[in-house]
Amino acid sequence: MENKRLVLSTNNMNKLEEIREILKDLPIEVLAKKDIGASNFNIEEDGTTLEENSIKKAKTLSEKTDYLVMADDSGLFVDKLNGEPGVFSSRYAGEEGNDEKNNQKLMSSMENIPLIERTARFRTIITLITEDKEIITVEGECKGHIGYEPKGDNGFGYDPLFIPYGYDKTFGELSEEIKNRISHRGKALEKMKEVLIKLIEGKIQ
Repeated sequence: MENKRLVLSTNNMNKLEEIREILKDLPIEVLAKKDIGASNFNIEEDGTTLEENSIKKAKTLSEKTDYLVMADDSGLFVDKLNGEPGVFSSRYAGEEGNDEKNNQKLMSSMENIPLIERTARFRTIITLITEDKEIITVEGECKGHIGYEPKGDNGFGYDPLFIPYGYDKTFGELSEEIKNRISHRGKALEKMKEVLIKLIEGKIQ
């Protein structure tokens, strides 16, 4: 059986490798936008929810290819900050994808807040559009709290500040294996993996 091709609506190589690792045992070739000549094809994330942004990114890219398309939108929701940065997580400090500035702003926003009040959760919504243009979404969530300073060189985004419940290390310090198992994206991808298996088996048209 020829491998299916799945295009991710991202140019973030960290995210691409993370997803490739989780889906590595499926007969699916995971491609980046640049692999189909769409690296400069950017989509404005103007939705008010993760769901809206995820679906928009997937649908817009799907118009450019006949392959499977997958997009995700993820956010860090801090309780003490009324859910911020939320849908604006990747541009919290004003510059898209500047992890260092985003983390600095988060630490500044939470200065002097005690540990018990530093609760937060990561959420992700993953949208898959099949070759027949059917839209399927799944969700993943991971709860934890925000540390006082960045720790660890693994991961990206807010990983060096986020400490998941049940652990005393940040996502930035945990191994890739553990993170992929417990993270919001890992949980959502496990759900999406089941969808992809059914698709491969012909149980979803």
